[in-house]
Amino acid sequence: QERDAHGQPSQSHPMSRPHLVQGWSPDFIPKLAEDTSSAGWIDQIVPVAGLASLDLARKLARQEGIFTGISGGATLAGALTVAESAAPGSRILCMLPDTGERYLTTPLFDEVHIDMNEEEQALSRSTSGYRFDVKSAPQPVVDEAPPALDPDARAYVHTATHDPAQPVVMFALEWCEFCWSARKLFDQLKITYTSVDLDSVAYQQGNLGGEIRKVLAAETGAKTIPQIYVGGQHLGGCTDLFDSFKSGELQPLLKSSGASFDTEVALDPYDLLPTWIHAR
Repeated sequence: QERDAHGQPSQSHPMSRPHLVQGWSPDFIPKLAEDTSSAGWIDQIVPVAGLASLDLARKLARQEGIFTGISGGATLAGALTVAESAAPGSRILCMLPDTGERYLTTPLFDEVHIDMNEEEQALSRSTSGYRFDVKSAPQPVVDEAPPALDPDARAYVHTATHDPAQPVVMFALEWCEFCWSARKLFDQLKITYTSVDLDSVAYQQGNLGGEIRKVLAAETGAKTIPQIYVGGQHLGGCTDLFDSFKSGELQPLLKSSGASFDTEVALDPYDLLPTWIHAR
């Protein structure tokens, strides 16, 4: 326990003591930090007070428009400490590891009231196009010329969607959760399908993936991904696929196109969506 100059226990305010990084258990050291420290690759460890972390996180938001969290403020505090003794002309990299919205219920936002004060309301009224209390004027409609479509991309889409040997085709993105939800339904139904992953390496050459997306948008009127075709007929996106399965319209379309599938499968395809999406 800390003691003062007279040997008595210190009565410092709790907020003046060092704070743990939120989300870590006491005395926890990440394995990466432990390994690099043990290997001697860390030159210096800079302790940062909790109040300094909070103060700099608020200053980043107010002065720089950077919405980071408490650990982001702590990182900047450490960088500023290093900067105080760094040689002139040194470059210091400071990586802010998180964003501020996860700290809304912490002391970081104690000074921010739920309701707007008069100063904030006056600011909201100062820009006529972004008023909270009145409707802004509709934006003028600008007729844009349709984008030029690459002939090779158009030919690719036509060939891919009219191949009798592969009647089910999905134009997808590798990272798209809705594409993976559609894949799950295909797998459940044991449907053999072709997935044209437009963001994969195979479609990066000459921006073929981007050109195919332009063709799909022009032909279907939809700019979203995935876009699914069955027997040369455009079915739609992920939820269109699910709706057609639930309504029974998908099954005869699969049969007429020669695509085999498991007729005994009974499920709600919306259960295959990511869990963060609200139930329809």
